[in-house]
Amino acid sequence: MTSEHPPERPPPAARARDAAYFDQWYADMAASSARDAMIARAFGRPAEEGSASLLTAQGSADLADALRLSPEGLVVDVACGRGGHGIEVARRSGVRLVGIDFSAVALEQARTNGARLLAAGQAEFRMGTLVATGLPAHTADAVLCVDSVQFAEPPLAALTEFRRLLTPGGRLAVTCWEAVDPHDDRVPPRIRAVDLARDLPAAGFIDVRVQNKADWRQAERVMWEHVVAADGSDAAVRSLQDEGRSSLAAFDSLRRVLATATAP
Repeated sequence: MTSEHPPERPPPAARARDAAYFDQWYADMAASSARDAMIARAFGRPAEEGSASLLTAQGSADLADALRLSPEGLVVDVACGRGGHGIEVARRSGVRLVGIDFSAVALEQARTNGARLLAAGQAEFRMGTLVATGLPAHTADAVLCVDSVQFAEPPLAALTEFRRLLTPGGRLAVTCWEAVDPHDDRVPPRIRAVDLARDLPAAGFIDVRVQNKADWRQAERVMWEHVVAADGSDAAVRSLQDEGRSSLAAFDSLRRVLATATAP
């Protein structure tokens, strides 16, 4: 799922964000080397990584560090999309990876990327949602959710599912956007519903820290400015341009955050 699967997210607000929507979204991305090249160049990541999110290379490293993984651990990447960040965390730390998404197209791409970038048997990718991953309780040493928690209704339901998955002492890392002003009607309702400092303790987490990542946000602005000026060479690039125009029009209404927390 990822990003407003976003992230790159959020895509144009008028369309339903169901599995069929994301299946088409990921199919368009797979057919567009131009789109992946734009994202990779803007954020300093290799195009073959297969990430759909708006994180810099340093952002990916920050996620891996925040999860404090040991090589024998298991990380669950919820709303994994094409697998990019979960695969990168697993590659850096040597942990086992389970990726969860509700898009069959995304999962097939994630399996291909995982087979190419990780050791045999190190990763598996399964159908599931933000609020119903289908995994047993207390089996994950870490949970990762990049730019997708806003798709849960409400976001607290996803955070509660993440807490259920974690073993005692397990770590959570969530990236998202939050409204600078929750009453600003320029902000989509799903983003206005996100308040990680409020909801992480409510979901049962301790050691909660929500960081405003202004450098990540500035990198997004630069990327969107380049994207909207580019040639709309294919459907995926045109979709990205639509998203960029919408994002730039209300850019100051959102802040970029990284939240980390521990399961007691």
